[in-house]
Amino acid sequence: MIVFCGYANGDLTVSVPELPGPGARVQATAVRRGEGGMAANASVAAARMGADSRFAGVVGSDPLSTAFLQTLAADGVDTAWTARTGTLTTAVVLLTPDGERSIISQDDEVDGAHIEALARTARAAGADWLYLDGYRFPEAARLLDGLRGPGVPGGGRTGVVVDLDGADGADAMRAALAAADHAVVGRAQATAALGGDEALAAAAARYGVHLVVTDGARGWTLLAPDGTRHDGAAITVEAVDATGAGDCFAGTYCAELDRGAAPLDAARFAAVAAGLSCTRPGARDGMPRRADVAAYIDAKAPHLLTRSEGEE
Repeated sequence: MIVFCGYANGDLTVSVPELPGPGARVQATAVRRGEGGMAANASVAAARMGADSRFAGVVGSDPLSTAFLQTLAADGVDTAWTARTGTLTTAVVLLTPDGERSIISQDDEVDGAHIEALARTARAAGADWLYLDGYRFPEAARLLDGLRGPGVPGGGRTGVVVDLDGADGADAMRAALAAADHAVVGRAQATAALGGDEALAAAAARYGVHLVVTDGARGWTLLAPDGTRHDGAAITVEAVDATGAGDCFAGTYCAELDRGAAPLDAARFAAVAAGLSCTRPGARDGMPRRADVAAYIDAKAPHLLTRSEGEE
């Protein structure tokens, strides 16, 4: 079981010829609405990989929130632990023709009390993994005391996975790394907060965390606690919309860990899933199912497909 706690929001995606600068005006070529949010998207990605996926964020009691939860349920995500005491927030996504985007997000109502109660509930229910997005740190670090562990299914401990995107500065990122067993982060944010590859490797070793640094079409790097480094390439696709690709990576990575995959195999599989997710518009429409990822690897990159990954 993987419990996802963090952002849920309605996405307003505005297609523009280019991202506007200060004071600029651009003409939208299309406007569409959909569902999004880092944790909610990641929960869908995990469910499509066949995981027992639970979303446990905060939404409202209004019809829009009900419809949002229904879309999660339709993808196989359990929403019983979602609190309906807040508001379904909105994110505005500016999308360019080459698939790049800028996102303007609204703060949600996942607070420390919610995280602390959820951590206790997840542990008591025997959850294998708890996912948090980086916006919850540094506060969440102290709330997870006693939860951090290897996260081996059936092992009696709940592992922690943090998507560091959204962590506000170096202190928040370090607090998240100290609380996590695994962390995923975009390279630009990681280097801005912590420094280059040597500093990131040192952080992985210091905090005993598997740190996956993603870099879009330039690939990814896995830095292990023992100092081992693995570099992986991104797959080549015709990108339509990169919105949600990082969430797809994180959710798939969690799902593969939950299946018992080694971190390197989980990262390889997640990178293919994230690449495929960019081939259709929207944060979730392009997210593949596990069989799609396995079929792609089998056809185009069989060296990535281990026996455990190929089993259905």
